[in-house]
Amino acid sequence: MERKLSTIRKIKEIRPIEGADAIELAIVDGWQVVVAKNVGHKVGDLVVYCEIDSFLPIEPEFEFLRKSSYKKMRDQEGFRLKTIKLRGQVSQGLIIPLNDAYTLYKRSTPNLDMQWFEGLDVTEMLGIVKYEPPIPAQLAGKVKGSFPSFLRKTDEERIQNLWDEYREWTLSSKHQFYATEKLDGSSFTCYIKDGEFGVCSRNMDLLETEDNTFWVVARKLDLENKLRSFGKNICFQGEMVGSGIQGNHYNMKEQTVFFYNIFLIDEMEYFNFPLFRKTLMDLELLSVPVLEIPFNFPADPETSLPTVPALLKAAEGKSILNDRVEREGLVIRSMDRTISFKAISNKFLLGEKD
Repeated sequence: MERKLSTIRKIKEIRPIEGADAIELAIVDGWQVVVAKNVGHKVGDLVVYCEIDSFLPIEPEFEFLRKSSYKKMRDQEGFRLKTIKLRGQVSQGLIIPLNDAYTLYKRSTPNLDMQWFEGLDVTEMLGIVKYEPPIPAQLAGKVKGSFPSFLRKTDEERIQNLWDEYREWTLSSKHQFYATEKLDGSSFTCYIKDGEFGVCSRNMDLLETEDNTFWVVARKLDLENKLRSFGKNICFQGEMVGSGIQGNHYNMKEQTVFFYNIFLIDEMEYFNFPLFRKTLMDLELLSVPVLEIPFNFPADPETSLPTVPALLKAAEGKSILNDRVEREGLVIRSMDRTISFKAISNKFLLGEKD
């Protein structure tokens, strides 16, 4: 499922910022955004909320972002939304008054009209796409096709968008969860489907070439033979890290893959955690670092109740792969693999270079 970068949501809370006369904090679900007071946002207002990683088009409504957020993504110009800090407050994303967003929409589609309502995904309508940093040639490779439709992309939802669900999960004893480190690398997928072995980046099925890093790593780990040993259509997914990948956050000399999913293609089911872990051990493959089994939802120190802010704080910490760098965050999954979500460390996001 494609990420909903821009949606119509309701302002849940407005908080003052100590010592600030012109700005305040607006809370939308689990996100907080610094906004100008003179806009007059109120609790209960419907607004368009654009998440971090949104790449906004060049439009008059966004020109105030030029100094801080202008980027070129391939041949496209725009404004990238990142996690920032203003007057000591973390601010993530952008809130656009509904009337301004509608004006922007009508400018590009003057002859179309539609009803706007809470929850509506307006990403495409506003010309917003996800920001993707430049891909080195050895990672881009030669493309065989788009990411296969018989597989699932690996992009867990952020906890800030799961406020109600999170409350339910923390109160229920139906599921047990485990936590792994969220690694900062390139999404890696390999599969066997009807006898054909394939290797994919996040968005593309790649042709094998001798200089493509994805295929080099797949051959080094003997993944084709290991997947064929199951005698069925199967997929392994993980994070590829190391030299030449995402700035080599962990200062590793070579590239390898840390796996987090094993997926049965025909059954459309994931291996549960115990089977997943045993399978990787048997095949001598690496798992993403497992941090806590079972995972205990972190609680707010004042109320002793699990909260989204408490989880975001728990996402901060040093990486298992290199204890001198900040980890990207946590991925929380149920043991039966029916639930998964991520909590990205704000400390990590504030230190992002691109």
